[in-house]
Amino acid sequence: MNPYRQYPYGMSYNHPQFAGDFPQYPEAEMWAKPMVKQPFYPHLKSEVIKKISPFVKYGLEEAKDTSNMHVLQEVAAMAYLIGKGMNPHTAYLTVESWEINEMF
Repeated sequence: MNPYRQYPYGMSYNHPQFAGDFPQYPEAEMWAKPMVKQPFYPHLKSEVIKKISPFVKYGLEEAKDTSNMHVLQEVAAMAYLIGKGMNPHTAYLTVESWEINEMF
């Protein structure tokens, strides 16, 4: 028997989430339809948007001169390092130092 069957959408909010737990399209569409949309952690939304805005702007500017894949890798790497506790400026400098001729 599936231990997640008791939870709506097959997942427990107390259960650690793994990428394999999330449905892929078109199953994701089927899950979303019956769900009443309520944001998780609404108190964090403005803080998160404020923190990521400089990186989003940076990524949009970089995308004018390089590939979308490269920009997403850069911004995701910076966000990851910030999530690990690095300050934003150091994260930016670190990721930029990894580039040689606009390549990782």
